[in-house]
Amino acid sequence: MSQSAFSWDLFNAMPLVGILRNVTEDDVHFILPIFKEAGFTTLEVTLNTPGALSMISALASQNNGTLNIGAGTVCSMSDVDEALAAGASFIVTPIVKKEVIKKCVDKGIPIFPGALSPTEIFEAWELGASMVKLYPASAVGAAYVSAILAPMPAIKIMPTGGIHISNMLSFMKSGSAALGIGSELFDKKIIQNRDKEALLNHFKLFTQQMQLSK
Repeated sequence: MSQSAFSWDLFNAMPLVGILRNVTEDDVHFILPIFKEAGFTTLEVTLNTPGALSMISALASQNNGTLNIGAGTVCSMSDVDEALAAGASFIVTPIVKKEVIKKCVDKGIPIFPGALSPTEIFEAWELGASMVKLYPASAVGAAYVSAILAPMPAIKIMPTGGIHISNMLSFMKSGSAALGIGSELFDKKIIQNRDKEALLNHFKLFTQQMQLSK
């Protein structure tokens, strides 16, 4: 299918990327309407999830204009090509891969490359990253974001990895532009139990924290 359009308006309304990894298609069908009802607008499917490309294709087709659907764990040029062909509207990487960043920039595709050190973060930003995914954020903590932004205030940072309900507000207050959250957001037990009310209440805890950060 053709690549769907990324909406910055949707993203900025709720700057949190929900990261789906190792879920089934049945899980996604259960999760998605509740995810949207809770107010989330941006969903990443990692490419190391079985059937990831078919999931991205279906999600992008069904939710174009209402959700940003992207591909994560993108590590090569072929990954980019396959993700965009499937309909991904944004790309997320765990590393600074120059050719991947440049290709996305050339195509006008939002790209969130993973970086940790000040040098990596600056390099990713200079290459044209839409935001730099601070990964793994749990290794450095919220104060690290403030420290990075002090000499480089223009950089937009999206902490990912180890973000949970009790630390997300501190990361946002430190100057983060967005957050990426995976397993802490998509509670496996609630999903396995197919408890819609519990999942909605769980999701709303995260959206409420994001509202408090504004």
